[in-house]
Amino acid sequence: MAIISKKKEIFPISKTLRAYINRYDREIDLPIYYSDLLRYDNSIPLYDKSGNDTLWETVFFPQGDMEYINASLKKVYAIMKADGDLSVMDHLIIDRVDLCAYGNTQPFRIRVVNQINDNFDYFYIKNADASRIYGLELEHLLSPNKISYVVNKETLIEEHIVGVPAELFIKKYLDNPHLNEIRLAKEFVKFNERCFVRLLGDMHSSNFVVDITPDFEDVEYRLRAIDFDQQSYEGRKAIYLPQYYTQNNPIIQIGLKHMTPETVKQYQREERSNIANRLKVERKRISDLLSTMKKDKLSKDENIQRLREELAGFYEDNDFLKCECMGDLVEMSLEMLTRKPNLYKDY
Repeated sequence: MAIISKKKEIFPISKTLRAYINRYDREIDLPIYYSDLLRYDNSIPLYDKSGNDTLWETVFFPQGDMEYINASLKKVYAIMKADGDLSVMDHLIIDRVDLCAYGNTQPFRIRVVNQINDNFDYFYIKNADASRIYGLELEHLLSPNKISYVVNKETLIEEHIVGVPAELFIKKYLDNPHLNEIRLAKEFVKFNERCFVRLLGDMHSSNFVVDITPDFEDVEYRLRAIDFDQQSYEGRKAIYLPQYYTQNNPIIQIGLKHMTPETVKQYQREERSNIANRLKVERKRISDLLSTMKKDKLSKDENIQRLREELAGFYEDNDFLKCECMGDLVEMSLEMLTRKPNLYKDY
């Protein structure tokens, strides 16, 4: 069982990471910052359609600030969705601003509504955390999912990642007679592998979503991380394996019902091969990212020491013991894709 007992500390954006962000056009001027949204003067709990507390709060701003804040938030949305084309804002309104007060970085979620057809979308404004930025970049480069985000000073803007929250999926979808359990189990194995290879931790059911896509004969599932704060921070290997979180057990039980060890190894091999191919395609950018990451302090010394020992034992490779930082460990973990491509064993 994997448990994280304490909140991770927030690491500021270093000069080297700022240079990387600029090099790849992730930093742009913004009309509003995270600190501006802290000027709210009232809030109420946000409940879902069933009357359950979502643990988010809807916040309200002083009347004198409302016009500026709403106009600025629409400009941010135009930057994210239309490359800054402000003409798309004419029929949009900012319907709601929510705050996740219990979150590690206390993010704001912005609900944008199209007045013509009542369609809505979300984006997020957060305190920039270096760990999260590295996590977003690794997801963008090494997973099947592309990530849209921008940074300005200490503010991070992220797109909304569409999907059914995994905890809700477990409650409402697992008993569906049309659920394709084999495809879901296969995707969990691949998701588990992606998280472990790039050392993304804390992937319990509150931190990933299930993207459901109808296929011409059936349904496809894709598991997508939505929280990247625990990118290569913790010292225990189990933290980077979603299979060890008790919240994920209902999906894991489906896998145990349908898959043999040989099948699991086949899916592990497929996903590691996919990651290796993405690594080849994005070799220059990933090399730049890892060079930057190795210059940053992203964890405690005791976490680095413990993780390198556990990974050295798992891979049976003492080169992990030479790693001095989390960037080194991520780089070495990725190197195992080619150095030991046929290493598949129980975690």
